[in-house]
Amino acid sequence: MVSLKISSDELQSGQMTPEHLNAAVRAIEEDGFVILENVVDRAHLEILRERMIADVRKILERPDAPFNWNTGNIQQQPPPFPPYLFRDVLVNDMVAAVVHAVLGPGVTNRAYTGNTALRSETRQPVHADGVPTSGDEPPGPPDALVVNIPVVDMSAENGSTEIWPGTHRFTLPKGVANGITIPEAYLEQRRQTVPPIQPTVACGSVIIRDMRVWHAGMPNRTDTPRPMIALIPTIGEGGEEYAVVAPKGTESYFEHPLLRWAVRFEEQPADHIQHAHAYDYHP
Repeated sequence: MVSLKISSDELQSGQMTPEHLNAAVRAIEEDGFVILENVVDRAHLEILRERMIADVRKILERPDAPFNWNTGNIQQQPPPFPPYLFRDVLVNDMVAAVVHAVLGPGVTNRAYTGNTALRSETRQPVHADGVPTSGDEPPGPPDALVVNIPVVDMSAENGSTEIWPGTHRFTLPKGVANGITIPEAYLEQRRQTVPPIQPTVACGSVIIRDMRVWHAGMPNRTDTPRPMIALIPTIGEGGEEYAVVAPKGTESYFEHPLLRWAVRFEEQPADHIQHAHAYDYHP
């Protein structure tokens, strides 16, 4: 696991050193993910944390609460309006540099969402975001990354995501995958060579991973919800979908020379409580 200590000089200048940038790109190529330490202001995340934890109750009151596989994990969008918008969350210079180096020019972020682990003893099945790589040809370069921003210190105790290093380069035979989940036989095979990990990630740090990496939401054994924001920078043409609807006057929060946003600006903010939908949940 590669975890890079980003310096205050890099943060102040907005420029990542070539050594750190090369190390981040190499980690994503080899392991499928990298951690950038201390790149988001913890004070900003404290503001987001307070609101997102307060929003959990409102989300759970929905008759169609957006559970992901089980009641221990909900899909949750951060509030997309001031005072909860921060440039170091939305268009972080260090994240943008890595995303641009891995995906190339013309990257658009097409998601502003997240998931929150609630107290539970239940885990998610191991899965890839999108259909797992399968077929006869080796996997090509990524066309999307996932940027996870924990708004609390995250560990195995409160549900740090289980990550299976290197699985973005693992090709399943055609026809064996059931949706996005990974068959148990292939999990056991992979576990014998490169077992999964649950990284400890401090609030203020960011995980960038290849979207194809196998992973799973894990139990949160504490009484405090564990929110984690997710962005999905993607190459290629998109449709008319928008990652976020934000109020007019907030355009500057989403502007960056290396990273575009799929965002629509309206007079009134969207209802982020109703934004997410359940995935594969059967009450």
